[in-house]
Amino acid sequence: MVSHPIPRIRIDSSQSGQERLLRREVVRLVLHLPFDHHDLALSVRQALDFYLSTIGQGPEVLSEWYDLETEPFPLDDDNWEIIRAVMAPPRGDRFLDDIENPQEAHRYIKNQFERAVELSGGTTGVSGYGFFYRARLPWRDPGNTVSLVSFSWPTEYLEEQGPKRMRELILELAAPLPFCSGHAGLSFIGEFDLPGVLREVRERCFRHPGLDLPDLGEHSWKVGTRIRAPHWLTFLGLPVLGEVGGTEGLRSRLFSAETAVQEMEGGRAVVTLGPWPEAGDTERGQVLPSYRELACLLEPWLYHEERGRNLDFTLEDVRRWERRFLG
Repeated sequence: MVSHPIPRIRIDSSQSGQERLLRREVVRLVLHLPFDHHDLALSVRQALDFYLSTIGQGPEVLSEWYDLETEPFPLDDDNWEIIRAVMAPPRGDRFLDDIENPQEAHRYIKNQFERAVELSGGTTGVSGYGFFYRARLPWRDPGNTVSLVSFSWPTEYLEEQGPKRMRELILELAAPLPFCSGHAGLSFIGEFDLPGVLREVRERCFRHPGLDLPDLGEHSWKVGTRIRAPHWLTFLGLPVLGEVGGTEGLRSRLFSAETAVQEMEGGRAVVTLGPWPEAGDTERGQVLPSYRELACLLEPWLYHEERGRNLDFTLEDVRRWERRFLG
């Protein structure tokens, strides 16, 4: 398969004489799901099983898992059993409002999520494969919170399979999941909390606007029915799709020759910006005009983070990043 130019952004660390890959570029699918774990358990578990069936298993692919509260655990048989239990449909009261003993719900409320699983790693660091699931708290009135699920692949997988197969695989994962919005395309992945890392990432991301920053803010579950900036694939559901005039309304307002709008079941659609995911390069004048066109159309519904990440990525940086296709 002939590859499309994708920037290689690999950051290593040497510890005890061993090289480990800490951060890299990947293809990443992110879906926002306006449902509780009670409604999502089976479909998300099936999506995870399908994902694993396509990438294979082993420490070179995925080597560890997190529940977001502890240090990582190895992906051995015992921990796979724990993961299956975490992903299983919940038992007992449906809503936290109904729990009479507040201590039973304290752990969930303190951490702002009900269930969480993250699979990542690799024998030499960040393999590029990954799975993340975070279920919102099951209140009767959840407000603007959503559950979130994501899948990632190394860019070598895209180049080996080709963009057509990559897109088909992403749609196979996304179609059965009840998303209200989502996106897929190039992204950074890896460790971002080490000193100076966000400063370096900041320089790279503003040069390559098509490379997403995963979980830029710490409140990604508050996106609600709003959407993030355009990506190679931008998934739209209700109410935003209805407010822009549905699938036909989208088609009539997007004029780039490389943009395609495809209707999906359940009043949803996916907008594809070109045959390959693009990183862009502002230093070479590659500003991704089709991404800009879609961003301008969707501007009234774009989500805005509530705060910056730290001194290396301030709220001003976040605002600039969110508007990178609108300036």
